[in-house]
Amino acid sequence: MAARLNEKRTRLDPIARRAQLIALGVEMLATRTLDALSVEDIAQKAGISRGLLFHYFSSKQEFHVEVARAAAAELLTRTEPDVSLPPLEALRSSLTEFVDYVEENPDSYKSLVRGAASGDADMRAIFDDTRATMAGRIVAVLADLGLPLGPRAELAVHGWVAFAEECVIRSIDGGVKDREGLLEMLTKALPAVVIAASDEGLNSLITILTSDASLAAK
Repeated sequence: MAARLNEKRTRLDPIARRAQLIALGVEMLATRTLDALSVEDIAQKAGISRGLLFHYFSSKQEFHVEVARAAAAELLTRTEPDVSLPPLEALRSSLTEFVDYVEENPDSYKSLVRGAASGDADMRAIFDDTRATMAGRIVAVLADLGLPLGPRAELAVHGWVAFAEECVIRSIDGGVKDREGLLEMLTKALPAVVIAASDEGLNSLITILTSDASLAAK
C-alpha cells in the first residue's frame, strides 16, 4: 500500500504534470462526455489534491478546453492520410481511421462537436481548426497532383467534411451496422461534390478521383 501511495505521489515538474493531467482527461473521455469529466476523478487518478489541479489550470473550463484540444490532435494524428497511396485509397484509409476513432471514443468526439455548438469561443476554434485541417489535407493532395481547387471546390470539400462527420455520428447513434456501405458512400461523395463545384480541369479531376474505383468497394 505504501509503495502504491508513493507511486501515486511521484513529483513531476509543472510541464510534465500538466501534460499528465491532460492525457488522463483524454483517456477518461473514452467513457464519458467532457461535461461529465470530473476534476475530482482526474485529481484522484493523478494522485494529487483537487486544489493542486488548479495550480496547473486557471479553471475547470481551461482544463476542459486543453483536454478537447488534445483529443482533437489525437484525431488528426489517427486520420493523417497516406499520400503514397492512390487518392481514393488514401481517402478510404483516412475515413476508416475516422470511423474507428469515433466508434472507440464516441463521447470524446461528441464532446468536441457539442462544445463547438455551445457557443464557447475556444471550443469552437478547436472544432473549426480540426475540420479545416481535415479539409486542407484533401485540398493539398489534389494540389500535389497538379489540380489546385478553386474557391467553390474548396468550399465543397469543407462541406463534405461536415457531411462525413454527421453521417458517422448518426450511424453510430442509430446502431447502423452497414459500415462498409457507409465508407463507400462517403468515399464516392467527395468526388461528386468536388466535381460539381469545379469549373476547370473537370476531365482530369474525374480521371484522378475515380481511378481504381474498385478500391472504394473493397
